Amino acid sequence: MREHPHPAEPAPPPAVPAKRRRAGTASAPSVDETALREKALEVHRRLCRTYECPIAYFHDLDPVSELISSLLSHRTRNADSGRAFKALRARFPDWDAMIEADAGEVEALIHGVRWPELKAPRLQEVLRALWDRQGELTLDFLAGMEVEAARRWLEALPGVGPKTSAAVLSFSVLRMPALPVDSHHHRVAQRLGLIGDKVDVGPSHPILRAQLPADWSAQALYDNHEILMLHGQKVCHFRRPACDRCPLTDLCPSAFKA
Repeated sequence: MREHPHPAEPAPPPAVPAKRRRAGTASAPSVDETALREKALEVHRRLCRTYECPIAYFHDLDPVSELISSLLSHRTRNADSGRAFKALRARFPDWDAMIEADAGEVEALIHGVRWPELKAPRLQEVLRALWDRQGELTLDFLAGMEVEAARRWLEALPGVGPKTSAAVLSFSVLRMPALPVDSHHHRVAQRLGLIGDKVDVGPSHPILRAQLPADWSAQALYDNHEILMLHGQKVCHFRRPACDRCPLTDLCPSAFKA
């Protein structure tokens, strides 16, 4: 962040507001925040009934492999990113071997994903950065960190944003309580009014996480992501959402309008 130069003379002190909150007291949630939290919980309860929570984890990758898988999946169908991941795994005995591989070869192996020409060198860049920071390709140490600290560590790697950091912690064998938000999850949350129309996927992560109980387990947060994602895939489509099959229409300001 760019620092502003110090002024030649000290600025006058700010005016004292008419009312001050007493030191050491936290502000209570506003009525709107409380209503959103209650709504988010009701959405979770209904969709959990619909999609039968708890939902089984879809794989058991180590966190470095999950990092690779998540980066491949950006703006790409699961089937295509899955094939690309398997192709890399079949070619390289371990991720160390991929660091020094020819970028063109990596690109050819992942040709089915979106933007393979960008993702291939980025994958190698991420692995090199991890090696430089740790001296080995491991993220197992994240298990001993608080979730937000672990996410900050991951997001310091090139190309790793909120969705990828949460996915690594939640989907891998780490099984940490982080909430990923993908495009389907994001779309459903917007239509329900849980986030504003102009809130992008990245900034939606802390907002949607704050609407859920702070002490929720990794499984509960994984379920929340999965049921909203599934609902976006199966009912709340990008075009022509099937509102007639939705159990949330009484909660949704967009019902029968999209």
